[in-house]
Amino acid sequence: MDVSIIIQVVLLLVGFVFLIKGSDLFVDGASSIASLLKIPTIIVGLTIVAFGTSAPEAAVSITSSLAGNNAMAVSNVIGSNMFNLLMVIGICALLGDLLMEKSTLNKDLPFLVGVTLLVAAFIFVGWDITNIEGIILLIILIAYVAYLIHTARKSDDANKVEKAKLSLPKSIIYIIVGLVGIVLGGDLVVNSASDIAIAIGMSETLVGLTIVAIGTSLPELVTSITALKKGENQLVIGNVIGSNIFNILFVLGASSAISAIPLNSSMLTDIIMMIAVTILCFIFGKTQDKFDKKEGAILVACFILYMAFAILRN
Repeated sequence: MDVSIIIQVVLLLVGFVFLIKGSDLFVDGASSIASLLKIPTIIVGLTIVAFGTSAPEAAVSITSSLAGNNAMAVSNVIGSNMFNLLMVIGICALLGDLLMEKSTLNKDLPFLVGVTLLVAAFIFVGWDITNIEGIILLIILIAYVAYLIHTARKSDDANKVEKAKLSLPKSIIYIIVGLVGIVLGGDLVVNSASDIAIAIGMSETLVGLTIVAIGTSLPELVTSITALKKGENQLVIGNVIGSNIFNILFVLGASSAISAIPLNSSMLTDIIMMIAVTILCFIFGKTQDKFDKKEGAILVACFILYMAFAILRN
C-alpha cells in the first residue's frame, strides 16, 4: 500500500478518535452545567445527550458542505441511519430482546418515518435539498425538541436533577476541549476520507456510505451496547430513533441551510433503501412491540447485503 494512503488512513482514525472523544467531553461538560443550573435530567437527555451523539455526523456533514463535498454530507447521513437501524438494533437484538416503549412505537418511530419521507420528497422534487428546505428541517427539529420538553415536563421524572459530576470551571473546559475535538475531528475525517477515495478510485459517496458512516455511528453503537449490558434495553431503540431523527433534521438541515445540496440519480437507490429499512423497523416494532433475535439477524444480514451492493456498485 502506498505510504500516502497509510498516512491518510492514520489521520482518518485520529479524526474518529477526536470526534468520539470530543463528543463525550462535550456531553459530560454540558450535562454538568445543566445539573448545576438545576435543569431536570430528562430534559438534558432529550437535548444535550441527543445532540452529542449526533455531533460526529454533524461535524463531518457540515464540514463537507462547507468544503463543497455535498455527496459525502448526504451519504454520511444515509449510511449512518442505515447502520443505526440495521447494525445497532440488529446486534443488540441478537444479544437480547429489545422491548419498545409505547411512546417510541406510537410517536417517535412514526415521526422518523415521516421526516425520512419528507426529505425524500424534497430530493425527488428538484434532485436537491435547497437552503429553504434545510431551514424547514431545522424549524421542524426545534418544534420536535420543544414538544419533547413539553411532554417530559408532565412526566414523573420532570423534577429529578442529576448531581453534577464536574465543577463549573472543569465543565467549561470540557465543553471547549470537546468542541475543538469535534471540529478538528470532522475536518480530519472529511479531508482524509476524500484523499483515500481519490487515491484508491472510490467515490466520495461510497466513502460516506461506508467508512465515514460507520465511524461516526460508533458512539450510538457503544452507547446502545452499554445500555443493554445495564438492562436498559428500551434505551437502545430510543437512542437509535432519536439519533436518526437528529441526523435528518439537524445534520441534513444545517448542511443544506449552509449550502444547497445537489444530488445525482445514483443516490436514488440509497434513499429508497433508507426509506424501506425505516419502514421495515416500524413493521418489526409494530408486530410484537420488540425486536427479537430472528429480526436482529435479518437486520444484520440486510446491512451486509447493502454494504456488498454499495461496494460492487462503485
